[in-house]
Amino acid sequence: MAVDTSQFRNGLKIDIGGQPFVITYFQHVKPGKGGAFVRTKLKNLLTGRVVDKTFRSGEKTEEADIEEKTMQYLYQDANDRIFMDSASFEQLPIGEDVLGDTIHYLLESMEVGVLFWKGKPVNIQVPNYIEATVTQSDPGLKGDTSSGATKPATLETGLTLNVPLFIEEGDVLRVDTRTGEYSERVNK
Repeated sequence: MAVDTSQFRNGLKIDIGGQPFVITYFQHVKPGKGGAFVRTKLKNLLTGRVVDKTFRSGEKTEEADIEEKTMQYLYQDANDRIFMDSASFEQLPIGEDVLGDTIHYLLESMEVGVLFWKGKPVNIQVPNYIEATVTQSDPGLKGDTSSGATKPATLETGLTLNVPLFIEEGDVLRVDTRTGEYSERVNK
């Protein structure tokens, strides 16, 4: 289906040059002289690269043939991660090349959004925050808390991040998956 620049919105998936992109930012610009145009930032769903592109006002482009399914992460198998379609219960292996950095945020039984392009998985959308247990962390030094010091900690997912000194092994942390940073300790 063709869409023109008046239908652009954040999150719209379009096809440019045979590759799927998602609009992450757009701005309609009407200069005093010349024709109006739309300035955009597009994220390639295959490579993750962000590009700037300008469209003339009224220019048409094709909407990408993207299907989104809710799937549940089951387990790791060699280099693949196994996901189950929540509707059909079909299991699907997805490789590390598709998962990218999201691999550090996958917890068993987690619901994720999987984007399919031409029948192949191309992108995984994890929740904005996950709660994971600290499996390894050095003890903090007494009296070193006034400066807001941090130390490295490793989570059950394999992610290593900087946390405040009071965090100990076994603590459950809330982590922002968009930035990969510690958000808060969760009391359970």
